[in-house]
Amino acid sequence: MAQLTSPGSGGQAAVDQPPGTAGNGQVGDVDLARIRYGAFLIGTAFVLLGVVFGVAIMHFKAASDVVAVVGSVATVVGTIVAAFFGIQAASSSKAAAEAGRAHAEQMARLALGKLDPQAAEEVLKRL
Repeated sequence: MAQLTSPGSGGQAAVDQPPGTAGNGQVGDVDLARIRYGAFLIGTAFVLLGVVFGVAIMHFKAASDVVAVVGSVATVVGTIVAAFFGIQAASSSKAAAEAGRAHAEQMARLALGKLDPQAAEEVLKRL
């Protein structure tokens, strides 16, 4: 049977928290980078829409022309921003699911390690 404990840990592996999570409740470096990029993206999108709106008002006199220009740019910018946040949400969910799976696997291994070797082999054969 495989070694189920960490070397030098006193015979017991740490199972209190799923791997990949910060021990003191802090946000990880990857999450901070996502927040920074997201804030930058939103700020840039608002600035771009403001510039387009200002230029459209100066160049066009009819409200329908301004709406057409601003609407076209807002649609593209909105799609890109929504895609960015959709990808980030999916990535975050995947990381959480992987951490949960790894934690459950570690708990199962620890539980099998506490069994009699023959009983553990029987359980493994049934799986």
